[in-house]
Amino acid sequence: MFLVDDLLMSPVKGVLWVFKEIHNAAQQELAGEADAITAALSELYMKLDTGQITEEEFNAQEKAFLDRLDRLQAQEGPAAVEKPPKRRPKIKRSVKRLPVPRGSPAVL
Repeated sequence: MFLVDDLLMSPVKGVLWVFKEIHNAAQQELAGEADAITAALSELYMKLDTGQITEEEFNAQEKAFLDRLDRLQAQEGPAAVEKPPKRRPKIKRSVKRLPVPRGSPAVL
């Protein structure tokens, strides 16, 4: 019975695996693009410090980089936000404690 189920479900499992791989590749590409933008921003700050670009050029390029980075973070934001775990309702357990007679040793 389980063999038949595995044979019938294998095409579905294969398609799901392909979709998971595509999703993982897209996430890695987005992370790589964000890293590239961060590196470009670092290089831009270095150019400003060494005097290779003016303040106006710096502001224009920085705004463009930061806008791209904000768009990337907005795209991955809903997927990246983890949902808090569901809290299980507390179960009240009624435990009857038997009275320990005086003079008897306490049992642990």
